[in-house]
Amino acid sequence: MNSPQKLMLVEQDIQTARTLRDALKTGFSEVQVAFDGATAARELAARQADFIVVDKDTVPRIDYADLFRELRPARSTPLLVLSSSRDVLERVRALDAGADDFLEKPIDTRELISRIHAIWRRTLTPPPTAAKRSLPKYVEYPQLIISLSNYSVTCDGETVDMPPKELELLYFLASAPNQVFTREQLLDHVWGYDYIGDARTIDVHIKRIREKIKDHETWSLDTVWGVGYKFRAAEAL
Repeated sequence: MNSPQKLMLVEQDIQTARTLRDALKTGFSEVQVAFDGATAARELAARQADFIVVDKDTVPRIDYADLFRELRPARSTPLLVLSSSRDVLERVRALDAGADDFLEKPIDTRELISRIHAIWRRTLTPPPTAAKRSLPKYVEYPQLIISLSNYSVTCDGETVDMPPKELELLYFLASAPNQVFTREQLLDHVWGYDYIGDARTIDVHIKRIREKIKDHETWSLDTVWGVGYKFRAAEAL
């Protein structure tokens, strides 16, 4: 399947919904519209979509984690957020909670369609470096286990609550101990080659990870000034 067949659009404004639906129908065979999150969740439970586009302004009082959990319990369906917010922290919150992309309104429908196709290609085809390395599903260091199998982090015997992108960033760095990555490389590897975003996203995520796990005598999350970040390990385990 070269492109998603069924899209779910969550948009409360009737005129905007009609405009987006008509534009999306030029690129995709089926576009279903829901005017609120609850209706979208019911429709998706009855018949899952291949791709979800949700206008966060439709459900402003629901945080991203709860919204995504309601719309895609299995976390497997690609999801793109639309929002009128221009705050970089709003974008970070969306991506942190598991959004595949974030697009500010007003939008160009051609860009929206292109981004959907780009995300779909990433979903079907892993980045070349990931395919070559065939990384394991978890990495382990003294007092630290990071698992992609069940998206969990355990530090000093305690489970650490960590949103998907924080976990994926930590996992990627820990999978290549003592290797330095620039912010741009981390964006490419963790968010994807087609992601258009601010490199400050990396700094925000690193800061949050450091607040949750403290450096160990045999490993640490280090800043390499003027370059980027690395996961320092006494030895590659």
